[in-house]
Amino acid sequence: MLRQIWIVSVLNFKSLKSRFWQSMVIVVGLAATVGVMLSMLSVSTGMRQAYYASGDPNRAIVVTKGVEQEAQSAITRDKAPLIAVAPGIAKDTDGKPLADRTLMTSVPLLRKDGSKGFTTMRGLSDKGLGVRPEIKIVAGRMFQPGKREMIAGVGAQVMFQHMQIGDKVILPDGEWPIVGIYKTGDQLEGQLLGDTETLLTALHKPAYTTMLVRLASPASLDTFKKAMTTNPALSVDVVRHSDWYKRVGDQQTFALALLGYVVGTVMAIGALFGCLNTMYAAVASRAREIATLRAIGYGAFAVAMSVILEAVALSVTGALIGAAIAWALYDGVEGSFGVSVFKLTVSPALFGMAILWAMAVALLGGLLPSFRAARRPVVEALRAT
Repeated sequence: MLRQIWIVSVLNFKSLKSRFWQSMVIVVGLAATVGVMLSMLSVSTGMRQAYYASGDPNRAIVVTKGVEQEAQSAITRDKAPLIAVAPGIAKDTDGKPLADRTLMTSVPLLRKDGSKGFTTMRGLSDKGLGVRPEIKIVAGRMFQPGKREMIAGVGAQVMFQHMQIGDKVILPDGEWPIVGIYKTGDQLEGQLLGDTETLLTALHKPAYTTMLVRLASPASLDTFKKAMTTNPALSVDVVRHSDWYKRVGDQQTFALALLGYVVGTVMAIGALFGCLNTMYAAVASRAREIATLRAIGYGAFAVAMSVILEAVALSVTGALIGAAIAWALYDGVEGSFGVSVFKLTVSPALFGMAILWAMAVALLGGLLPSFRAARRPVVEALRAT
């Protein structure tokens, strides 16, 4: 049986020269479908990977109980000291706990294309750099506590205008000059940083947004979490920082990924009908050849499988071309969405998914034509030609 399938399939592929342009309908259709879908998914994939690479398993974030976003959280001034002295927190060289009182606010800015946008300005306290050692000043200097100064991430420079040292950002209490540029290698690069207490005063905020602490060790999370959740004076949730970013990344990219799959599905349906019509035409043009093979003893199953294999080969070829084009055009390209800066990513997993989509289209598009080729009476096929 396998030998028959092989021989009939080889004959099919040899006849492709005479059906070249007809067969290209399948190849081009799948290339377009996969290329568009992967170019859209490269945004959600790159953004998700950037979130997954953010955070640190050696840190924990403390937020108001039940909230899903940092901006929804509020840690009052009187609660912050209770959190900072909890067991499980690492100590700085001066013996004080590495606990950072943070504040988040949105800052309106102009994008590079001139459109209006916004990014996050985050406040750091005196222990901020100890909690986040990945913050490295690459130009200028660090902001000074108590002063209306900020530093901009290298990602913010990619997205927005007027992000150079000496430029000024307008906040409700006036101008805040940019005195330095920093990099972190994660999502923080798309933001601005300033002094927490100065920001609280300038924005008339009564509470911090979150508390970020460096754990004594990754295993210390349970100790710290138990101290937080059993303290009747506190109503907070504690999450490992890396897990928090993974959760946020999934939330932020879900809609983008869904849109990519919806568009890909619509285009795949069009490619499916193209595959169906092409394979019907191929079976009709090879009616005499198929009838002859049946007459000399080749089984109906071998004939049907050869039609499906041809559809699979053409579809997978088109999918690989489309995936290669998407990879060449988008993989590694700097991108941004909202306040996130990341590199578009056409991952090996997306290549694998493209092949699976192509095979699904080929199986659905080649199934009915294969039945027609296998079940058509030999005598009728010979007479028709």
